[in-house]
Amino acid sequence: MGGEILHKELSYKIVGILFEVYNELGYGHPERYYERAIEEALKLKGLNFERQKYFSLTFKGRLVGKYYLDFLIEDKIILELKKGNHFSKRNIEQIKGYLQATGLKLAILANFTPTGVKTFRLLNPDNHL
Repeated sequence: MGGEILHKELSYKIVGILFEVYNELGYGHPERYYERAIEEALKLKGLNFERQKYFSLTFKGRLVGKYYLDFLIEDKIILELKKGNHFSKRNIEQIKGYLQATGLKLAILANFTPTGVKTFRLLNPDNHL
């Protein structure tokens, strides 16, 4: 990729929203409250998004699984929210599954921690530019 950041401007807007929400709400709230606040912030910024976006996983035409993305933003970036101090292997694997199921190129995993928001960008290895 030559050091190019995928969806750079949109990613920065999303991360800015995460910090805005954290700075106003602080730490210790249920995940769903952060999700609601982020929804409001996305609306205020005029971004197109879907919350709890459903995707099905099929095998030979049969449903074998269901995914619900916290957010799909501008049909380009998955945003998944968590609470905790570190990015667990389980959460990263979850996001990789989302990227494979949707065919999208980028996801942002956001952890709300006692010391601030931490973000982790994941690229879909099966979907090159």
